[in-house]
Amino acid sequence: MQLLTLLTAFFGLFGAGRSPAAMLNLTVPRSGYRVQRDIAYGEHARNRLDLYLPLDGARPAPVVLFFYGGAFRAGRKSEYRVFGEALASRGIIAGVADYRIYPEARFPDFLQDGAKALTRVHEIATEYGGDTKRIFLAGHSAGAYIAVMLATNPAYVDRSWIRGVIALSGRYHELPIGEPIFIEIFRGPSRAETRPSTFIDGKCPPMLLAAGSKDDSAVLENLRKLAAHLRARDNEVEEIIYPGIGHAGIMLALAPGFRRRAPVRADIIRFISTH
Repeated sequence: MQLLTLLTAFFGLFGAGRSPAAMLNLTVPRSGYRVQRDIAYGEHARNRLDLYLPLDGARPAPVVLFFYGGAFRAGRKSEYRVFGEALASRGIIAGVADYRIYPEARFPDFLQDGAKALTRVHEIATEYGGDTKRIFLAGHSAGAYIAVMLATNPAYVDRSWIRGVIALSGRYHELPIGEPIFIEIFRGPSRAETRPSTFIDGKCPPMLLAAGSKDDSAVLENLRKLAAHLRARDNEVEEIIYPGIGHAGIMLALAPGFRRRAPVRADIIRFISTH
């Protein structure tokens, strides 16, 4: 995690919001799908999303809206062609959304952006061949937190729109926040309203919670605790720990040439097909 933080800081020298994830694009073909770019969903500059559209496959197609990681301080949708290609190449529409990041944004700004992005996707899904009854949320790291919060707290969005959640390597505030920068971003070290578990009081969408075995111990503990909260309230949840990969490795496993490292793509597609 410290190496990832250093790399994020380094890439930030080349432009606000840039992250090491941009390197993943080097592994991804530009053919076999098409992209509808810069669809506005709000008034802010970062309120834009891209849709990765299959060239063939059954219609209407399932839709997955993805929020990237970057510690709420970095990331650009253009860096995540790896996610769009992984699903569009299998007949699934994939949306990748930008959202406001620190220092422009603090809690709950990025959640409000995520809710607006989902609303926009729900509005336009049929226009692009998507099925509004099969819209999934997905995310990695900070994005996994956003996806899970939107699916658990009904104050943000109509949860009936969400068929399921795919959350990769997230921290869900089951442990107190220690880092000063995150205390600033979340306006305190341990606020109930920042924890998804606070809002798990009834039926939530099914969730796939995954991480690599080499990820930070806090990520693994957060996954276990969130899964336990969901099960205790009779919600459907699947836990997967992929052996031998870490925080960035779970995203790398989505890329062509690296999919044998862990069946992340196959498990996401299975989860979507099941629900």
